[in-house]
Amino acid sequence: MTAGIRKERTLIIFKPDALQRKLMGEILNRFERLGLDLLLMKTVFFTEDLCREHYKHLVDKKFFPEIVAYMTSGPTVAAILSGENAVAAVRHILGATNPLEAAPGTIRGDYALTSGANLVHASGSLEEANEEIVRFFKEEELRKIEG
Repeated sequence: MTAGIRKERTLIIFKPDALQRKLMGEILNRFERLGLDLLLMKTVFFTEDLCREHYKHLVDKKFFPEIVAYMTSGPTVAAILSGENAVAAVRHILGATNPLEAAPGTIRGDYALTSGANLVHASGSLEEANEEIVRFFKEEELRKIEG
């Protein structure tokens, strides 16, 4: 393995707008073309409690009720991607959280409409990825991809 390159796992969540706009396949294709492997995915229906846990750093913000309304407006899909420097690679190809600041050619730059409806959540660090993966996937599911 080349110095500075490490194989990692990260979590992404296709948000309700990605599914409603039928962009999940296109977005996943971009991750795969980058060289990332899809290890596991499943449909997740967010509840207010899950929003409070997953977005705990935003619970006290005045816009938190909008997050809850958005994330509970339809199904989401949680997925584990794996590859060299996966966390940074995913965040790079997604682009800035605010689509108006996202570069053309990034997923959000090409497809997102607003900061609130920005298609995909991605773990911000390897530590966050590890925490989020066990939030959305059971131990027995994760055992199937160990190795």
